[in-house]
Amino acid sequence: MATNDSTPGGNATATTARRAAAVGDLGDLLAMGDSLVGRARPGEQVEVAIGRGASTSVRVHDGDVESLTSAGSTGAGVRVIVDGRVGFAHCGSLDADVLAETLEEARDNCRFAEPDEHNGLAVPDGVAVSPQELWHDAVIALAVDDKVALALDLERRVLGADPRVTSARTTAYGDGWGQSALVSTAGIRVGSEATTCSLGTQPLARVGEETQIGWGSDSARVPAELDLDKVAAEAVERATKLLGATKPASGRMSVLLEPRLAITLLGIVAGMLSAESVQKGRSPFADRLGEQVAAPIIGLVDDPTRTESLGAEEFDGEGLACRPNPLLVDGVLQQFLYDSTTARRGGTASTASAVRSTRGLPGPGPQLLVMDPGATPAAEMLAGIQLGLAVESFTGLHSGVNPVSGDFSVGADGLLIRNGELAEPVRELTIASTLQRLLLDVAQVGSDFEWLPGGSGACSLRIDDVSISGA
Repeated sequence: MATNDSTPGGNATATTARRAAAVGDLGDLLAMGDSLVGRARPGEQVEVAIGRGASTSVRVHDGDVESLTSAGSTGAGVRVIVDGRVGFAHCGSLDADVLAETLEEARDNCRFAEPDEHNGLAVPDGVAVSPQELWHDAVIALAVDDKVALALDLERRVLGADPRVTSARTTAYGDGWGQSALVSTAGIRVGSEATTCSLGTQPLARVGEETQIGWGSDSARVPAELDLDKVAAEAVERATKLLGATKPASGRMSVLLEPRLAITLLGIVAGMLSAESVQKGRSPFADRLGEQVAAPIIGLVDDPTRTESLGAEEFDGEGLACRPNPLLVDGVLQQFLYDSTTARRGGTASTASAVRSTRGLPGPGPQLLVMDPGATPAAEMLAGIQLGLAVESFTGLHSGVNPVSGDFSVGADGLLIRNGELAEPVRELTIASTLQRLLLDVAQVGSDFEWLPGGSGACSLRIDDVSISGA
């Protein structure tokens, strides 16, 4: 594991000692996993996923600390496979006796499971690990007073940016660290540790009796990389830009999605490329490998090895080395995402796409989505739209998207586009189409690539001839 023991303005030795006292050694978790796996009986496959972590949250309001919380968590999940039967159990303690009881519970659950010849643990496949620098002692070393100061500073910037902003309902600093280990009888023995921190705010803007809530956030590996100016500016803009919004007339027009919304749309598509969904007949892309499913200018890869991203990882949820998995190349569907079980069922190899927590079994899914940037600046994309909608937010995504058929009917708000310029704000409208149609109708991909706080890499999209239902 790559670590960074340097702390700006601090003593490295003292910081390392503080980390040891507050965090513990990753080797301890691996040893716990070794101990449980060492108890495997003949004919048993045993896998132990074990983890611990802690988080701190500071919330401020009106220049004072509203709350300060610090919480820790521990847990372990044990999977036992015998003759194709899977038993699983989890616990919230790392006590040796509790871990032993959890192993016995998983064994007991195994007896009642239905057999499936494809069930089995991941086996090392020789793919080299792409090292990631995920841990920074600067998060552990930051004093509570400094965390409070960051949150208060953000609130001051928000309240001073625009007279229409009357309060910042929630302004918070948060950070955390986590360690995890996975050990199995199949030869997997890996560990990982990471830190992260974030800032967020929700300003309230008011004009007369009308109010609008905005939001802004940023995440980083170390506090010094948090961009307070950007968070404040984005939050205030989002709180004020939709003041005076009305319901638009229905019609067909171009839709402009900024990077965070573009990757939201493509993230829904990527979720439908899970081999589990495909094998159960619950994906509209199940029989479309090698086909043109999107405009030729669309490229999308699931790539947790991207060091630039906060979502970077070294291993998937079954301990295999992460690797890039191209999903769409020139709009052509390249592959589905597999874990070890769905790979056996599909007669192929795992794509190291298992996602999981210690509380559940692994399953295939996207981990870090990255779009291929286009050639058109965002300003040119806007200028080329005669009538359109610049979407600010989607609502009802979970209920408005059918994961089997691809039908897409979700609420939205934003700004109308007239003659290449942003015009009046609108709300309470519905965008209706199918995901398949939206992908094929992408007319432009922006050159405005950025890494988002959630880890994804995205750029703007222009989609033409979309049905908008309003007044």
